[in-house]
Amino acid sequence: MANGYTKNEIINKLENLKDISTLYKEDFINYRGNTTDTKEKYTEVVAEWLLNNIDLLYKIQKITRLSSYKVETHDGKYTPRPNPSEEIIAMDIFNQGSLNILGKVLDYQTPLKNVRDDDAGKIDIVSYNRDIKTVYLLELKKEDNEETMLRCVLEIFTYLRILDTDKFLFDFGLPKDTKIKASPLVFFNGSQHKEMIGGNNKFLKQLMDKLDIEPFYITKNSNYYAIV
Repeated sequence: MANGYTKNEIINKLENLKDISTLYKEDFINYRGNTTDTKEKYTEVVAEWLLNNIDLLYKIQKITRLSSYKVETHDGKYTPRPNPSEEIIAMDIFNQGSLNILGKVLDYQTPLKNVRDDDAGKIDIVSYNRDIKTVYLLELKKEDNEETMLRCVLEIFTYLRILDTDKFLFDFGLPKDTKIKASPLVFFNGSQHKEMIGGNNKFLKQLMDKLDIEPFYITKNSNYYAIV
């Protein structure tokens, strides 16, 4: 929840952003609540501005990773602990082998950096639906994660733009014409799911359509994760 900003104050933050590739990390992307003057949702103000300045998002620069995107040492082994992190949940999903309509889970914590100083994160889960020749880059959020859906969308879209898709497909041994889709992977009835079904998100939904971002919602039954 933000302390209280006008619409113009939020827009000013956007207009003074130095690097569009780090937009998803900005605090105001996670503001919940409404502007003090127009009473619009903060996320809607940002989404509308991005729709009007959509070319900026396509200026995010690709990083070509010289090492393989596929990390051969990823074996899914870890020491069990209470309140598992997103990385541990990603390993559990990797260990179960597949994820419903998203197909076979190929890897987790897929690195995007080429050198240590690159400002790039890791893709939580990579899966492949062979029937429709589609790879999914999945940005996983824990059940108790309270980041906005806007943040999830911008993060995984940024990763997609950073990714050298040709080399990525080569490293995973996938056909050159494989489609690559970027998606948030969040919990059903979690914060992001409730946000999307509980109020006006017109501009956010338009932004997601424009960027071809489709969220997926998961549940955990016993020790099995599934898309709902």
